[in-house]
Amino acid sequence: MPDNRDLRIRSKVISEGVNRAPNRALLRAVGFTDEDFKKPMVGIASTWSEVTPCNVHIDQLAVAAKKGAQANGGAPLIFNTITVSDGVAMGHEGMTFSLPSREAIADSIEIVTNAERFDSLVAIGGCDKNTPACLMAIGRMNIPAIYVYGGTIQPGQLEGEKIDVISAFEGVGQYHDGKITEEELHRIECHACPGAGSCGGMYTANTMATAAEALGISLPYSSSNAAISEGKAAECVEAGRMVIQLLEKGIYPKDILTKKAFENAITLVMALGGSTNAFLHLIAIAHSVQVELSYDDFERIRRTTPHIADLKPSGRYVMQDLNEIGGIPGVMKLLLEHDMLHGDCMTVTGKTLAENLASVPPLTEHQEIIRPLDRPIKPTGPLVVLKGNLAPDGAIAKMSGIRQTRFIGPARVYDSEEAATQAILNDEIRKGDVLVIRYCGPKGGPGMPEMLSVTALIVGKGLGEEVALITDGRFSGGSHGFVVGHAAPEAQMGGPIAFLHEGDLVTIDSETQEISFKVTGEELEKRSRDWVQPPLKASTGVLGKYARLVSSAAHGAVTDLFGQAADIRAK
Repeated sequence: MPDNRDLRIRSKVISEGVNRAPNRALLRAVGFTDEDFKKPMVGIASTWSEVTPCNVHIDQLAVAAKKGAQANGGAPLIFNTITVSDGVAMGHEGMTFSLPSREAIADSIEIVTNAERFDSLVAIGGCDKNTPACLMAIGRMNIPAIYVYGGTIQPGQLEGEKIDVISAFEGVGQYHDGKITEEELHRIECHACPGAGSCGGMYTANTMATAAEALGISLPYSSSNAAISEGKAAECVEAGRMVIQLLEKGIYPKDILTKKAFENAITLVMALGGSTNAFLHLIAIAHSVQVELSYDDFERIRRTTPHIADLKPSGRYVMQDLNEIGGIPGVMKLLLEHDMLHGDCMTVTGKTLAENLASVPPLTEHQEIIRPLDRPIKPTGPLVVLKGNLAPDGAIAKMSGIRQTRFIGPARVYDSEEAATQAILNDEIRKGDVLVIRYCGPKGGPGMPEMLSVTALIVGKGLGEEVALITDGRFSGGSHGFVVGHAAPEAQMGGPIAFLHEGDLVTIDSETQEISFKVTGEELEKRSRDWVQPPLKASTGVLGKYARLVSSAAHGAVTDLFGQAADIRAK
């Protein structure tokens, strides 16, 4: 799609000329006046929904953004799109719909914005798939736009300890292992999520929100302002106001979402110890603006970026704690001062990243959340790309909070999450095993389901570093332990993970970045010849369409990669 760089050329299509009287008549019915037809039309994309605390407050944030646009001469209109709760969908067939929801959200924003000919856009999201979906739509359309993150949830409190939804998932494993009673589990459940906002640790929602801020497509502090704070409502008003300025200045998403900006986002994710889902989503967002981004970029940046944040799930603190000591701008200022970010990247403020950070106060002294760069938790980033005969196109391991770097053990192979879960509950998985869950990739799942329930059960049973887990599916940002996901090619497409046999000796090594199984070349070739591709699990409906269109996880699991991507930009 060509760039849309003529001021208000889009909305003029429906506002000028006598033949547009029917268009104007319809807009008058929703409140437009003669004066409104002279103003730029601003779309306010709201992901409000009552199905998840991440999004339950976003209707009011959308109203605030609308007020900001109106106050600065815009004619804004709010429209909604879907969301799903990853936490509610976890551990059953509902999770197969989570990643496809990213495409549905992006598609719906693109459809409404283009059909209504909005001149600019403010998109507001919360739960895990909202941020990448909104940014994918913004990138595809390339009209002036700002993304607002709905904000993090406050931590729950139980007996003086901070808890969250991950505490509830891990509590299930503790209950099944006899470590806590059903009554204690119920108390965790009742106190884990006290109100509106996305999961509080450096899980996927907060990871992608911080990435958006590093990309420059969100206002400063967007990712660390809490959901119910006064700052979040004020940010929405400011986003509505400033998106008009972007339109007037002619600053477009492709001016912001450059290769350098993606490198900034990867650096911040590595420094914070973010979710493995960042690989999937950042590659998909880059695809939407024709920027070439691959696992090699992540690995190159990881090697020079220390892990400095003591944040859940592997650490002690949550996003609200980080916000109180200076937030994400404070972290980025620290990284910029050590030449770890590209300060010349343009942002939605109309200023460069360095200009935005110049007035930001440094992180609070004598705090324990963000370590000094010369005293990191880990000298390199914890999100490691592994390759080998088990995953030739790559697999992703999150090594934060893990003492050991190498794991060798026999494969315990399951073709579904349900079968693996039952094996864990039956105490069939023991210390030293490598649990393998396959046929859970983008096509095979379909939808590449997350394995939070499985990893939480393993941790809850005290086997967090005693059992390794490999899958061609995904992990929640809340997962931790010796886990490896995104194995590609996936089993459904004849990736080598499909050829694993029970008892095969598997090696995972984050130092040598190896993921392999002990098998001769002759035996591997025989298993490949003998393998029969199973039919897709979904043949109709949204999952049927998704399974047929979706790309490999190594290419972002996008649904519009038709052959090799053309017009690749590598700015």
